Amino acid sequence: MSSLADQIHGRLAAVADPARAPGMQAYMKSAMPYLGVSTVPLRKVCSEVFAELRYADTGAWQHDVLAIWRGARFREERYAAIELTGVRAAKQFQRLDALDMYEEMIVAGAWWDYIDAIATQRLWEILRNDPADMKQRMLAWSVDDNLWKRRSAILCQIKAKAATDLDFLYACIEPSLGSKEFFLRKAIGWALRQYAWTDPAEVSRYVAANAERLSALSTREALKNL
Repeated sequence: MSSLADQIHGRLAAVADPARAPGMQAYMKSAMPYLGVSTVPLRKVCSEVFAELRYADTGAWQHDVLAIWRGARFREERYAAIELTGVRAAKQFQRLDALDMYEEMIVAGAWWDYIDAIATQRLWEILRNDPADMKQRMLAWSVDDNLWKRRSAILCQIKAKAATDLDFLYACIEPSLGSKEFFLRKAIGWALRQYAWTDPAEVSRYVAANAERLSALSTREALKNL
């Protein structure tokens, strides 16, 4: 019986449009090649392949995720690994002991298409399930030398809306306020813009109070919808 990783590769290859692959690779500035599978058919393949999966424990689930991730030859296979992190069968495993797996994917992936899906969805689920311990880990990530871990810490509350812990958000932003990294400046603006849907006055206040430290990009993004 073929491995799950082999099944994913075969099914993706079957629906790929190789003519699209070079353009997809160029757009994402990816060293890893593409098969040429767009989002809708990719998710359909994943839904079908993963539909009957059941896991007795987090170790078995993480094993399958990392087998697909580490063995990937094409970028869509890594997207499939990220899809597997979010299947219903894994809902109970979105706890702090999954963070090492996500850290590996974030550090190795080192680009926004991987990181943003993990940070805004999976890290948010862990934050809801294990808030105290997860906040400590994210605060440590917020000062890490790795910019993608910093970006992940800033973005992990994107979906929180009224449940946003502002002190925690600002603490994750603070170490990157002076950074010249585009992806950190963009993340700061995005996080503030999302919270502005809930409390525009607070975001306006924060931007004004930090006007001399926020980059023009962060400020523009934060105030975009106000």
